[in-house]
Parts: sequence; C-alpha cells; structure tokens
Amino acid sequence: MARQRILAEMGYEFTIMTADIDEKSIRKEKPEELVTALAEAKANAIMSRLQNTGMLEKDAHTTLLITADTVVVYKGMIREKPCSKKEAREFIKGYSGGHAAVVGSVLVTNFRTGASKGGWESAEVYFHDIPDEVMDNLIDEGIPFKVAGGLMLEHPLTLPFVDSVIGAADTVMGLSKSLTEKLIQEALLKEGLTPGVQIVNQGYIS
Repeated sequence: MARQRILAEMGYEFTIMTADIDEKSIRKEKPEELVTALAEAKANAIMSRLQNTGMLEKDAHTTLLITADTVVVYKGMIREKPCSKKEAREFIKGYSGGHAAVVGSVLVTNFRTGASKGGWESAEVYFHDIPDEVMDNLIDEGIPFKVAGGLMLEHPLTLPFVDSVIGAADTVMGLSKSLTEKLIQEALLKEGLTPGVQIVNQGYIS
C-alpha cells in the first residue's frame, strides 16, 4: 500500500487499522470537502474503537492517529474506486492522452490532547496514450479497484505512460509527505512539543 511505504520513508513506525466505514454514505459536492469528511469519519471510527477496547490506555507510546483519503477528478467529476471492469476501463481510457486531478486529504489527531489538524493538497497528472493491452493487464491484475479513480501512478504498467505530474507525486500516491509532516508538527505543538523532534513511536494510519 502506497501510504504505508510513504509513511515508512518518512521514518515513522506505525500500526495499521482499518476504519470500516461506509464511504458511499458520505457525499460532498466538492472533492476537497469529500476527502476531508472521509478522513474525519475514518478518524472518528478508529478513535471510537480504540476507546471501546481500552487500547489507548494500554499503549502509552501511541501518540498520533493519521487518516487520509484521496479522490480523482476527471472533467469536473469526482471519481472514487471503480465498481466494475467496465467502469475501470472507462476511467483508464479517459486518462489516455489526457489528464486528471488528484485531491488528497490528511488528518492528524493527537491522542493525548484530542486536538486534530487537517488539510488537503492537489496535483495533476498528464498521460501519454495508454494502449488497450496495458488497460487489459491492469484490469486483469485488479489494480484499478484498489485505488481512487482506478489510477495507481507508481505501478510498473502505468508509470511509463505518465507524461508529467504537476504537484507532488506522493499526493497522487495517497499521502503528501510535506502536508503530513506539517500537520504532525502542528499536532505536537498542541502538547507544547518542539517541531522536528520525532517522538511518534507508534501511530495509526488508515
């Protein structure tokens, strides 16, 4: 999972928890509002589960909860994960020789203070023509069904057909490093801690 790799590259140790929310039940007209609402819903669900199981009290090292969400915007329409092979093909065919925007949110919640800091970033991806054979292979591997808009930038089948990215590639991959680091430091400041000190021994990401 791209978000796990990105967070590991940032030097943090973490535990993964899934939020198990009904994402389709949360609807917003603007993509930045949707990804923000989904990240908040994930955080609320995980916090509730941790409190109910007493895990927050058991793990004194756990400091921060990080949740994130990403959507693709194509010709003004919000795209989440495709629901069928037909839809996946339509998504990828639309990107071929064209471009799409990616909007991603990050929310960092401080367990000890209850404070949360969130934000969102966007990037645009421009593509060369994508051959039908590549589309077939991506769909056969099930790649489009794992990511928003069916768009996995870093996949070996996709990467050769990326012309350019305007913005941060990690935003397209699901977790902006710069935004995440900024929000982590802001969340720690709420505790009076000094930015730049990596005191996060363990966090949760979904």
